[in-house]
Amino acid sequence: MRYLAVCRVAGICLLMAVVWQVQAWRYGAQLERQSAAQVQALSLQRSLALHQQQLQQDKRLALEQQLSAGDQQHTQELSDARRDQATLRDRLATADVRLSVLLDASDPANGCTVPAPATTGGVVHATARARLDPAHAQRIISITDDGDNALIALRACQAYVHAVAR
Repeated sequence: MRYLAVCRVAGICLLMAVVWQVQAWRYGAQLERQSAAQVQALSLQRSLALHQQQLQQDKRLALEQQLSAGDQQHTQELSDARRDQATLRDRLATADVRLSVLLDASDPANGCTVPAPATTGGVVHATARARLDPAHAQRIISITDDGDNALIALRACQAYVHAVAR
């Protein structure tokens, strides 16, 4: 009888050990599944974050290229305007071109009539004009140069704000 009791206890212990081992395997398998699911979720999050980062980089690159093209265009416009202004100043300085203003012939306060120069093609007089002093003409050209530069810079700023605001 004692032998039977010892066998029972040994059998129960063996059964408990087997149950314990099966539970451990189940728990291990469950932890593995959870770990795999966690790895998969983190991998998915990482790939989504990388995709979103790539989209942002593509947007930034496109905006940089657009701004660069706009900057080149406005730099070219400014360069062309400065070249045209320099040419006009040179022509004024060499008396190649003269600035003149129209006179109001009907204004009695004028008191002085200046005959208009005849055109090259005939002797018919046009509207009365007076030539400006070259120094005053240079000042006028300088003022218009500043205005042209300001308009070009304003267009560049507006194009930049428009591109960034998109």
